[in-house]
Amino acid sequence: MAAPIRPNVLGLTPYSPGKPIDEVKRELGIDSVIKLASNENPLGPSPKAIAAVENAAWSMNIYPDGSGYALKQALSKRFQLPTGQIVLGNGSDELIHLLGLVFLGSEQDEVVVGDPSFVRYDAAAQLAPSKLIKVPLDSDYKHDLVAMRKRVNDNTKLVFIANPNNPTGTVVLKKELDHFFSDLPKNTVVVLDEAYFEFAEGLADFPNSLDYVREGRNVVGLRTFSKTYGLAGIRIGYAFTTPAIADGLDRAREPFNVNSLAQVAAIAALDDREHIQETLANNRKGMSRVNRALRAHGAHACESYANFVFADLGRPAGPVFQALLKKGVIIRSGEIFGTPNCVRITIGTEDEIDRFIQAFDEVINEGRF
Repeated sequence: MAAPIRPNVLGLTPYSPGKPIDEVKRELGIDSVIKLASNENPLGPSPKAIAAVENAAWSMNIYPDGSGYALKQALSKRFQLPTGQIVLGNGSDELIHLLGLVFLGSEQDEVVVGDPSFVRYDAAAQLAPSKLIKVPLDSDYKHDLVAMRKRVNDNTKLVFIANPNNPTGTVVLKKELDHFFSDLPKNTVVVLDEAYFEFAEGLADFPNSLDYVREGRNVVGLRTFSKTYGLAGIRIGYAFTTPAIADGLDRAREPFNVNSLAQVAAIAALDDREHIQETLANNRKGMSRVNRALRAHGAHACESYANFVFADLGRPAGPVFQALLKKGVIIRSGEIFGTPNCVRITIGTEDEIDRFIQAFDEVINEGRF
């Protein structure tokens, strides 16, 4: 007997993560594999976070603090925002899901997103189900805010802008965003997904969601501990927003949505500036090397302000991806993003980048794809 699953759910494409290392080892029978596909921190988590988790592990039998009091206090102190305007999530992915639950309620509701961008925005619309409007990025693989604004109307409930964008790493600047906000409908909520914020923070005229939240705009700024802080495996994200939106998200979330280990790890990681600086320095150096290697073979690499490089190879990327896989190097093929000639490469350690460059040179020079 068929299960009565809603058609919009069956129409969803399940999220496809980067290939796991162990899976590649099993499939190809190779012992040494590196993964540059999921934008993880190659330096690992903060040692302070590890110590905090080890200490808190003895209390795993106790339910976590459902309000996230201590972590919210730490975030409030760091960002000078009241705790009533901070929402915690099981990764920022959960917060995206909650935004769909809270704001989308009919097929007339609309969601505007850039294309390509983070696929979970699409899922928030499709699960409602609501109308999903995908606006192509411009010729520089940046969000086309002018074109996106033209698609916003009184039915638009949510606009998602990833800044820096995933998968391209490109950014929109404050003057562009200010213009976009200038005459938006009052019932439209703009979600600024800043998962890679720390990598772009030093860029001149780079916008900060906190500024718009403090102005009282209908803005949700999403941040995560998965990238710069290296806590992807423990799942912890957070949002800045208005008191009213924060209240709505808190009403919709599960009672203990953020586990106790994630909360203490995040508090510890937040104060480990040395780990953050090492992460950013490794990223700058590695990105320069990866860009040079790509451009040496005629690829067009986007100007990225994240922890990955997105590049157009000028040829189908699938065969290149497969050839690299056989050499034990996992990257992301652009086919999944609707850009079949492109690849996305996470910035790894110095040794991992050495291995990628060598493998990429061999694959291209030998035409082994």
